[in-house]
Amino acid sequence: MPIIVNLDVMMAKRKMSLNELSEKVELTLSNLSILKTGKAKAIRFSTLEAICKALNCQPGDILEYVEENNK
Repeated sequence: MPIIVNLDVMMAKRKMSLNELSEKVELTLSNLSILKTGKAKAIRFSTLEAICKALNCQPGDILEYVEENNK
C-alpha cells in the first residue's frame, strides 16, 4: 500500500505508549493498534486531528506516501 503510517515513530519521539495515546484520543487499543500496524483502510479526520493534537505533530508526520514500484 503506498500510504505508510508512521504512528509508532511519532509515539517513540514523544515517548508516549499506546495506552497513553489511547486514553488521550479516546480510541480503543485495538483500533489504535490497527492504525499503528498499517492495517487500517481509512482514518477519520477527527481521529487524525486528535492524534496530531496528542502528539503535537502534523498529519504528514504520521502519514507518508510512497510510490509503489510496478514490476
